[in-house]
Amino acid sequence: MGVVIGLLIAVACIGGGFSAMGGHLTVIWQPFEFIIVGGAAVGAYVVANSTKVVLDTGRAIVDAALARVPQRDDYLALLGLLFALTRELRSKPRNEVEGHLDNPGQSEIFRAYPRVARNAELTLFICDYVRLILIGNARSYEIEALMEEEIATHRGDKLKVYSALMNMADGLPALGIVAAILGIVKAMGALDQSPALLGSLIGSALVGTFTGIFASYTVVAPLANKVRATRDAQARVFVIVKQTLLAYMNGALPQIAIEHGRKAITAAYRPTIDEVEDATTVNAPRGDSTLREAA
Repeated sequence: MGVVIGLLIAVACIGGGFSAMGGHLTVIWQPFEFIIVGGAAVGAYVVANSTKVVLDTGRAIVDAALARVPQRDDYLALLGLLFALTRELRSKPRNEVEGHLDNPGQSEIFRAYPRVARNAELTLFICDYVRLILIGNARSYEIEALMEEEIATHRGDKLKVYSALMNMADGLPALGIVAAILGIVKAMGALDQSPALLGSLIGSALVGTFTGIFASYTVVAPLANKVRATRDAQARVFVIVKQTLLAYMNGALPQIAIEHGRKAITAAYRPTIDEVEDATTVNAPRGDSTLREAA
């Protein structure tokens, strides 16, 4: 919603200001200039990026536009699942715990927290590191380094769309100049025409420059930053898992370990200690809603 509102404000102010100073909005409507700038930008985007990044761009933009980031209930579900797993690690034999990790889709613990279980990458991340803890001979600092490396790799993959969009934003003003030059070339072929027609052609050409600059600084660059913020928020769940499991490996009780994870949640969505206690020991969350996938 914020993306739509922001674009409406920008368009209304630019168009309204242009009209207020005596401009005619119909002059700005130059669809072929839009095609030149937009087509060149999309073509360059496809050339410069892998197929995976190109396909992920649509999803990233939708997630950013709809603000699909983990909410308070999602974090509560994650902390509840981590509490249940660490409690199993502490009190159950190895073969029983391995059953949850080998087939999380059939695990009572994971099925009790569908918000987490439906995020395949997060579920795999949890299972992998709980399994390493279960083996018993891994040192906490080694696991921490491995987790940080995987999280950095995951975040880097997810932010490739951001980098690609910023490169597009940087190139759009130049593509606008390309469209303007083509318009000027067209105008030069009409030098023998009336001044009114020549002026119209030059004005149409300049719309290409306007389109490139407008698209760059008002649409693509802000959208890229929104994608980055969204992807960073989606990756935060992996940091919570890391902090919780490392605290458990260093000897913390499950109740204390999840407090380490809770502190890694941004203040705007961080549940209180009482809420976490209710979610983990009294009213374990149920339901069909899903944790916002970071995949």
